[in-house]
Amino acid sequence: MSVESAPMIILRNISLRRGSKILLEPADLTIQPGQRIALIGANGCGKSSLFAMLLGELEPDSGHIDGMAALRIACMAQEVAATDDTALEYLIGGDAGVATLRQSIARAEQAEDFKRAAALHSQLEELNGYDIERRAEMMLLGLGFSASDSQRQVKNFSGGWRIRLNLGRALMAPSDLLLLDEPTNHLDLDATLWLQQWLQAYHGTLILISHDREFIDACCQQILHMEHKSINSYRGNYSSFEIQRAEYLANQQASYEKQQKRVAEIDAFVRRFRYKATKAKQAQSRLKELERMQTIAPAHVDSPFSFSFPEPERTSDPLLQLEKADLGYGDSVVLANVEMQLRPGSRIGLLGRNGAGKSTLLKSLTGELPLLNGLRISGSHCKVAYFDQHQLESLDLNASASLHLQRLRPEVREQEILDFLGGFNFHGDTATQVITPFSGGEKARLALAITAWQRPALLIMDEPTNHLDMEMRLALTLALQDYSGAVVLVTHDRHLLRNTVDQLLLVHDGQVEEYEDDVRAYEQWVLSQAANNRKAETKPSDPNRREQRQAAAQLRQQLRPLKREIDSVEKKMAKIEQQLGVLESQLADNALYQSERKSELEKRLREQGQLKSEATALEESWLTLHHQLEELETSL
Repeated sequence: MSVESAPMIILRNISLRRGSKILLEPADLTIQPGQRIALIGANGCGKSSLFAMLLGELEPDSGHIDGMAALRIACMAQEVAATDDTALEYLIGGDAGVATLRQSIARAEQAEDFKRAAALHSQLEELNGYDIERRAEMMLLGLGFSASDSQRQVKNFSGGWRIRLNLGRALMAPSDLLLLDEPTNHLDLDATLWLQQWLQAYHGTLILISHDREFIDACCQQILHMEHKSINSYRGNYSSFEIQRAEYLANQQASYEKQQKRVAEIDAFVRRFRYKATKAKQAQSRLKELERMQTIAPAHVDSPFSFSFPEPERTSDPLLQLEKADLGYGDSVVLANVEMQLRPGSRIGLLGRNGAGKSTLLKSLTGELPLLNGLRISGSHCKVAYFDQHQLESLDLNASASLHLQRLRPEVREQEILDFLGGFNFHGDTATQVITPFSGGEKARLALAITAWQRPALLIMDEPTNHLDMEMRLALTLALQDYSGAVVLVTHDRHLLRNTVDQLLLVHDGQVEEYEDDVRAYEQWVLSQAANNRKAETKPSDPNRREQRQAAAQLRQQLRPLKREIDSVEKKMAKIEQQLGVLESQLADNALYQSERKSELEKRLREQGQLKSEATALEESWLTLHHQLEELETSL
């Protein structure tokens, strides 16, 4: 279905609730074909429920939706079963039509029904199915998988990598409407940029749930903001939405005083930073971002989050050094001859593709991963706090948020703990009752609160924004700006990166080097590399392509009986080897050689000779068949 012929999606008088919570009161919405929409709002406002309603998994309490019946819909599943399929097969399965045809062709060829196989091959040609393996392999590479990962079984990947496979499977599906819920949560920056470019070329209607403002800016031209049980539509990308909302809220007299306080705080920070700027390109880039934040500050005046990283109790200068350090695992060096010095106030962002060694560097800085060579010199007051996604898994589900903090600093009064947690929007029972019912976003906020509560002199963060909504990400940005300790940050959130670091290090080819340009330049470099790779993979069209495929199909038919015969011979050889093993065990028994068992011995020896003769004949047959197979495969 072309974009022009696709119907509008119209939500009429929709009400939606989950349990006793009202998510939407009567709301109307029209989505035009080909629109690129970001659905935003605080965690728990109903964004995923709206997706479920569009998919038909959840019925509205009132109203109805028009225009969905004829649409091909692709969506990104949040979980994946531990299947035996390879990663490549799993992605190909996203295009159900092509995957079914491939299976039908395999069955027809197995049954030697060549007439049916030929007809199915024609259908596969019409669906561009011969290209599907190459497309799936390119998608795996774009999402950060290595070439060898394509043949690994899905069940052998970790949860985060399975989510990437789910994303790839959704992108492989032919669709008129693509629904993506937090697609960048488990991606690094390079994979995020690849996805951004892929979505820019998508021709259908895109509705995207994301809390990554720069990703939204690059992919969407319409914002749907869910708040106060309604959906408000804004034209333009997220940056435009912030300005429009800031203008609206600035006109609300009740918010004026609080708005002005926030603007003054940011203005003071800009002035303070202006006189400390030393790195030209990074400093100017960051200064522009900070000045822009003054304009959009009122758009976030009603944020429920406002926290800071407490001042370190004590500090050292330098805090931490790596000298001629080789980093890695066992005998495998991932990064060689690393030189790095962290001082109070250092703000470093790490760039580099997935697998380049960023996490290896972070773990070596924390001391969790011992150096293979060289020195790690820690200052006497270098207290390190390390935030990564594994912290969510290590939370005590039977403890409250306040108890998690109390365990770290038992001398602090309970009210001070509760006040601190309030900045992360944990109030009342949410702060004092067990965290078992916490959502992923609430757990991420608690893990971040625990990190801040430790009062570190060095803060090391690996993808801290996963599961955080837009307002919480902004609060984290402001808190890091005002933090006096050292920061080392890995994140795919470019807004956070631009606004919190002064220095960029590029991790690549086993080295850690200073990156002299800014984040924007790195984005352009990654995107140009992806474009070059696509050009290298694109081959000129061959007018005889169909004839070549048909000839290849005929050759495969000739190979199939040979392969079956080889398989049969190998099974017979394995059976004889097993029988010979049993006989040899019997012949090793000294009692068999006594005179009264002479006839039994002779029988066993005759059986051994016969089996060895059969084994020799089978080996000769196996060699002949393999020679024939190699000749045919060479011609193929």
